[in-house]
Amino acid sequence: MEIIVTLQCSDQPGIVHAMTTAILKCQGNIIENQQFTDPVTETFVMRTKFETNDTAESARKILHSELSGFSPTLHVRKAHEKRRALVMVTKESHCLRDLLYLLELEELPIEIPLVMSNHEDLRQLVESHGVTFENTQGNENLVREEIAKLKIDFVVLARYMQILSQDFCDLMPGKIINIHHSFLPGFKGAKPYHQAHARGVKIIGATAHFVTGDLDEGPIIEQDVAHVTHASSPDELIALGRDIERRVLARAVKLFAEDRIFIVGDRTVIFQ
Repeated sequence: MEIIVTLQCSDQPGIVHAMTTAILKCQGNIIENQQFTDPVTETFVMRTKFETNDTAESARKILHSELSGFSPTLHVRKAHEKRRALVMVTKESHCLRDLLYLLELEELPIEIPLVMSNHEDLRQLVESHGVTFENTQGNENLVREEIAKLKIDFVVLARYMQILSQDFCDLMPGKIINIHHSFLPGFKGAKPYHQAHARGVKIIGATAHFVTGDLDEGPIIEQDVAHVTHASSPDELIALGRDIERRVLARAVKLFAEDRIFIVGDRTVIFQ
């Protein structure tokens, strides 16, 4: 059995030694390890995958016992266990289609038990993939109920065009991922690609980030850009933007599902 353990705490001597000692007590063998110390906050983060014949519960107890002296944020799980995602959408389908496609290819290590939307437009698409679709009718309480009932691990806003309340953002800190047309910071509101075209931009892009109470200000997970020219029409910018958005969001979801993201202050540390 393979186990993934992530650790985050103040940097101090002996953390790596304690981790390796704990894994040895689990009769474990490390097969992957990454670590980083943030020089600004002096925060230490570590992701370790190891194999063991011990039970997950026994390994969890040993790891917590050996590492408790460092007062860490510590997560231990079986590597084969998939994170459960609630996907939220409005009318645009490109990000959702890509997630469902990658799921069918088994290239995305998650489960999607439910897609929720504030419109009916994408019901047929979702149900054709054997996934349950539910209309939120703009009611966040319905979303909260489903998160609790389905034991949702994280929420993916796949072009969900409704602002979440502060209370909802506080419900799952560091567990709500959004995709945003970025590298267009001056083009807010309706038709950002048309605004970008009118200003003659030379790059367009997208950013996947964690959601906070401050709109589009959460820690950045993944970004990408594409170069464009004066010959690119607004429709061509939109098509290219959609392609970047779906790819960036899928990468961010995969990173989260594999426990490769650590939030340190207002930014993230990403282990590839």
